[in-house]
Amino acid sequence: MSTILLVIHLIVALAMVGVILIQRSEGGALGGLGGSTMGGMMSGRGTANLLTRTTAFLAGGFVVTSLALAIIAAAGRGPSTILQDESAPAPLELPAAPAKPAAPLAD
Repeated sequence: MSTILLVIHLIVALAMVGVILIQRSEGGALGGLGGSTMGGMMSGRGTANLLTRTTAFLAGGFVVTSLALAIIAAAGRGPSTILQDESAPAPLELPAAPAKPAAPLAD
């Protein structure tokens, strides 16, 4: 599930970068590649509105997939402290010191 969501997240991120670069800005960006009117189908203002709405839609998708990936990653983790972990090993106990040294063996 997380792999599919990660792939969708990457596709949305790349699409958002592409849409942002296509938009006309004061610096020019890549807006001149598609022509000023996108093949004469839309006016310059209509194109700007479409690209702005597409950017907003992709940004929303990016946020949603980011949150979903964070939730999935947090669900896979165990407890954050040792006190909450029930599977932790018991503390080691030191062996008791012998009360009296053993007598040497006589041959």
